[in-house]
Amino acid sequence: MTIASPTDHEQDQRARLEGIVAANPLFAPFLARWSSIALPDCWLSGSTMAQTGWNLRLGLPPAHGLADIDLVHFDAADLSHEGEAREAQRIRALFADVPLRIDIKNQARVHLWYAGTFGNPIPPYRSIAHAIATLPTTASAVAIRPAADGLAVLAPFGLTDLLDCLVRPNKAQITRILYEAKVAKWRTRWPGLTVLDWDEAA
Repeated sequence: MTIASPTDHEQDQRARLEGIVAANPLFAPFLARWSSIALPDCWLSGSTMAQTGWNLRLGLPPAHGLADIDLVHFDAADLSHEGEAREAQRIRALFADVPLRIDIKNQARVHLWYAGTFGNPIPPYRSIAHAIATLPTTASAVAIRPAADGLAVLAPFGLTDLLDCLVRPNKAQITRILYEAKVAKWRTRWPGLTVLDWDEAA
């Protein structure tokens, strides 16, 4: 099997993403001490990278508007709330120097609580890649972790929307009501943001 080499465009996008990550000092402790996290199939994820990109584009401090840092992992061997809470406590203690809330979620157990929180049931995620592909916007459906050649990247919708500071709903899971509530909150923090309305998005 032949694995295609990344194109110049893909390499440029990867370099731009690495620039965004490097611009926010909140990411550095995780990348420098990644081995201490020791969670199965763990990635740094969520909207934090996209929001850092918005801040750079809009001339705002890198951490402006950030609510938390998301660490997602996939552990089908332990679906207990207690196990997830124990790991969250351990990770927060390891990174007590990070001045932002750290959110740790085992994606293998999201289906157990999703309906109670958001109102609609979902099937179990099959993998961490499946979970990332359901995140609420295409720009936030990106995850990274350290690799020998820089960063490993999961980006099921590519990096274009993140790098272009474009907010587009990923309709795989989020509802219109939840998307519009998120967008309304983001517009107060980043008034120069480019946002696609629900009906505009394919």
